[in-house]
Amino acid sequence: MWERKKHSTPQKRIDSLIGAGTVVNGNVTFTGGLRIDGQVHGNVVAANGEPSTLVISEQAKVDGEIQVSHMVINGTVNGPVVANDYLELQPKARVIGDVTYKTLEMHVGATIRGRLNHAEPGTASVVELKRVASE
Repeated sequence: MWERKKHSTPQKRIDSLIGAGTVVNGNVTFTGGLRIDGQVHGNVVAANGEPSTLVISEQAKVDGEIQVSHMVINGTVNGPVVANDYLELQPKARVIGDVTYKTLEMHVGATIRGRLNHAEPGTASVVELKRVASE
């Protein structure tokens, strides 16, 4: 009777690491799993929209747009975040920008300064209401 929606499978391993003390100036495109412990000044995007996992650690900072299927944030993000499937915001997560997600897990202490947009295929996420002109 009740069907569970299937999610794309997250990567169970981390293929790449941007280490603590490392600063990347420019966009990062990756496949598989990526962990960021340093800083990225640019967009972070999964290649070809493939299932991917991004982990942003407590000391990490990203200044730019992020678009991946599965994401865990415990650091700071300045820019819009799009998780096409699953987003986990851990206690030290700080997001300044709009967040779009399909499934969200938010721990106590995580903060968002922006809008939360639930993205479900076939539904409108924003509805605009128009006022009737008063006579």
